[in-house]
Amino acid sequence: MTLVLFLGVLIVSILLGLPVAFALLLSSIALMLHMDLFSADILAQSLINGVDSFPLLAVPFFLVAGEVMANGGLSRRIVRLASTLVGHRKGGLGYVAIITSVLLAGLSGSAVADAAALVSILYPMMRKSGYPEGPSIGLLASGGIIAPVIPPSLPLIIVGVAGNISIAKLFLGGIAPGLMMGAALMLVWWLLMRRQTVDTTPKATGAERLAALKDGVWALLLPLIIIGGIRFGIFTPTEAAVVAAVYAITVSAIIYRELTLKGFYHILIGAGRATAMVMFLVGAAMVAAWLITVAQLPQQLAQILGPLVEHPRVLMAVIMLIVLLVGMVMDLSPTILILVPLFMPIVKLAGIDPVYFGLMFVINTSIGLITPPVGTVLNVVCGVGKAQMSTAVRGALPFIAAYVALLVLFVIFPSLIIVPMKFFAG
Repeated sequence: MTLVLFLGVLIVSILLGLPVAFALLLSSIALMLHMDLFSADILAQSLINGVDSFPLLAVPFFLVAGEVMANGGLSRRIVRLASTLVGHRKGGLGYVAIITSVLLAGLSGSAVADAAALVSILYPMMRKSGYPEGPSIGLLASGGIIAPVIPPSLPLIIVGVAGNISIAKLFLGGIAPGLMMGAALMLVWWLLMRRQTVDTTPKATGAERLAALKDGVWALLLPLIIIGGIRFGIFTPTEAAVVAAVYAITVSAIIYRELTLKGFYHILIGAGRATAMVMFLVGAAMVAAWLITVAQLPQQLAQILGPLVEHPRVLMAVIMLIVLLVGMVMDLSPTILILVPLFMPIVKLAGIDPVYFGLMFVINTSIGLITPPVGTVLNVVCGVGKAQMSTAVRGALPFIAAYVALLVLFVIFPSLIIVPMKFFAG
C-alpha cells in the first residue's frame, strides 16, 4: 500500500506538471501523513540535511568549469585538434565529432553543454559538406551523452550521494564504458557512411597537427590532472572540482585570453542558478529517500523482485529495463534520485557490485536524454541546429540501438566494466 501511495502521488504530480522536486516533497508528505509521522520540523530538517554533503560541493565548481571551457576557447581547440587527425577521412567530420565528444566529456561532464558545443561548431560544417541531416544531428546528440559517463560527471556524483557509493571509484570506473560508447558510435557511423558521398577536407600536414596539438594541449591536460589526482590520492573528487574550475579559469583568461570579466560574471550567475536547482532537487530526493527507508519500501520491492535475487544478471536486466522506460519520460537527475535509493538495497542483497550498478544506471539514464518524448539533449541540439525533432529522432535511432546493445553486453558480461574499473582504481 505504501509503495503504491508513494509512486501514485509522485506520478500524478508529475503528470499534472508539478516540478519534480515539489512532486517528491508532495509524495513524501503523503507518506508522512499515511504513517502518522508528519512534522514540518522533520521535513525542513531532512531537506537541509539532504544537501549538507561534502561531495555535493563539487556540483557548483564542475558547473563553473564546464561553462568556462565552453566559453573560453577550450572546446573549439579540441575540435580543431580532432579535425587535423581524422577530418580528411570519408565521413571525417563524424569521427571528429565522436573524438571531440570523448575529449569534451573529460572536461565538462555535462551532456547538454557538450552537445550544444558540438552542434554549434560542427553541424554547419557537416551540412555544408553534404552530410545527411538526420544522421548528422543524431550523431552529435548521441556523442553528447558520453559526458555523464566519463569523469568529471555530475550524474556520477549524484549517484554516489543517492546510493552511498564511492564517487572516486565511479569516476575511475566510468572511463572504460565511456570509451566503449565512443567506439560504438564510430562503428555505426562507419556503417552509415559507407554508401554516402560527402566532401572531405585536405589531409593536415604534420606541422598543422603539431600546431593544433600545441594550441589544445592545455585543454587536454585537464582530464589527465583530474583522473591522475583522484587515482593517486592527491585530491578527492570534490577537491578535483575546485582544481578543474581554477585551472579552466586560468587557461581561458590568462593563456587563451578569451574569458572576459563580463563573461565570467554571466557564467557565475548561470552556475549559481543551476546549482540551486540541483541542490533543491537533491534535498527533496533525500527527504523521499529517508521516508522510503522508514516506510520499508525497498523491502516491499524486494518481495516483488525477490525470486530474481538468486539470478543477479536477470535482476540487472529487469532493473535496467525499468530504468530505460522511466528514463524515456523523465530527466536524468530525477530518475537517479528517485530510483537509486529504491533499488540499492535489493542490488546489495543480490551481491551486485554497487559501483557497477551506479555506472550502469548512469549509462542507462543517459540514453534517455536522446529518446523521445522528453529527450533533453535532442531538444537542445534541435534548438541550436534549427533541425526538426522528427529528423533528429530518426537520425538518432541507429546510435540509440548501438547504446542499448552495449548496455545488454554490460548486463551479460559485467567484467567489461568491473575489470577496467579495478585496473584504473589500482
